Amino acid sequence: MNTEAEKIYQKKRIAHWNGVSQQKENPRRAGAYYHRLLRRYYRHIVPPGRKILELGCGQGDLLASLQAEFGVGIDFSEKMLRTAHRKYPDLCFLCADAQEIRLREKFDIIILSDLVNDLWDVQALLENLHPLCHPGTRLILNYYNNIWRIPLSFVRFFRLGAMTLEQNWFAPHDIANLLNLSGFRLIKYTPAILLPLKIPYLSELLNRFLANIWPFHWFALTGFTIAGPMQKTEKMTSPSVSVIVPARNEAGNIKQILQRTPEMGEKTEIIFVEGHSQDNTFESIEKLIPQYPEKNCRLYRQTGKGKGDAVRLGFEKAEGDILMILDADMTVPPEDLPRFYEAIASGKGEFINGVRLVYPLEQDSMRFLNMVGNKFFSLAFSWLLGQPIKDTLCGTKVLWKKDYELIAKNRDYFGEFDPFGDFDLLFGAAKLNFKIVEIPIRYRARTYGDTNIERWKHGWLLLKMVVFAARKIKFV
Repeated sequence: MNTEAEKIYQKKRIAHWNGVSQQKENPRRAGAYYHRLLRRYYRHIVPPGRKILELGCGQGDLLASLQAEFGVGIDFSEKMLRTAHRKYPDLCFLCADAQEIRLREKFDIIILSDLVNDLWDVQALLENLHPLCHPGTRLILNYYNNIWRIPLSFVRFFRLGAMTLEQNWFAPHDIANLLNLSGFRLIKYTPAILLPLKIPYLSELLNRFLANIWPFHWFALTGFTIAGPMQKTEKMTSPSVSVIVPARNEAGNIKQILQRTPEMGEKTEIIFVEGHSQDNTFESIEKLIPQYPEKNCRLYRQTGKGKGDAVRLGFEKAEGDILMILDADMTVPPEDLPRFYEAIASGKGEFINGVRLVYPLEQDSMRFLNMVGNKFFSLAFSWLLGQPIKDTLCGTKVLWKKDYELIAKNRDYFGEFDPFGDFDLLFGAAKLNFKIVEIPIRYRARTYGDTNIERWKHGWLLLKMVVFAARKIKFV
């Protein structure tokens, strides 16, 4: 503690939380339904089997609900922690001030649930968290919406709910600014909970559905912010690269792919996955590979159908640290791949997505209705995934192999739903809270063959995916 005022502030809060500890064990208390909702949302956000630290853990109910591989809860209320030890002996609980923790362990997830509203110095606490973070750590905060300041003041004044002390009040941009000042980057913000009381049917309607829709989301009681530590670009390494090239009816493009795909990182391999072509694509690749001995190339023929199946086979066979998809139609030039490499290797993002809809399109590169459809779906999926997604169907996508393995491990949540492969990766990355960064590219017209996209059939599939994603990601 730095000042006498700060010491008094903390002592008052310790006494308060010790005083309300017994009330917290009553399942019918005011606020019990709200905390059940919080546990539901956190179970959706946090994958099982992670190392989790919760600051301000109270009696440990939230931490215990998350199926942690290793869970640590910290709180300054001895009475709260006594109950936590009794209820959850398999978890580790420490009595300490959240702003003065001294741990050597690094955690995958650090949770501050309804804590920043009660802190003396939020920035100081955030800065102290860095020794507990590795590059992939996710910091998850939820805090009260400023709009609820007056209603909650009435509740406190008329003793209609649990007693609380004077709170800090933050808008989402306040938290984003504090994270930035403290060396964390914002990944996404999601409002939640319009009605913190259990009223049959109405609570479900408001909290599961309307809280996610404009303009109702402005009035949500709490907001979930997900952030990660900023990466230091000077520590950029030279990871190896696997460029996956799904190829169906693309015989005329293979030579250019071999000639124009640049070397990146420690080494670069090109993996062709041929997909039952009606021209001589497989034979062309087989013939051309020996003519470029300086290129590290392999060829596979997929057994299933669709680009998604081809990409998954290529990723399975890949040996590089970084996985890249390059469509064999050459509408995204191979010369653009190094900028994707730099973005991911320098830590600017964990999932790098190409965007065709920023620069003017080359004539005949995309039909008008296709462009309109892409614009619509970019808005829809930005809303669904909670991060800006301007172009869902650009074929060039880049991620770390270790992160792809996490997506594959978590694939059962969504199932085998995506013939394209783009949404399997985007949904998986969003569900695991990866930072998605988009890179504008100049989209070129085809010089060989015809598109494999069927506008109306695939447009209908995309609409079904919007509904599917809303059910699995948004309306939970």
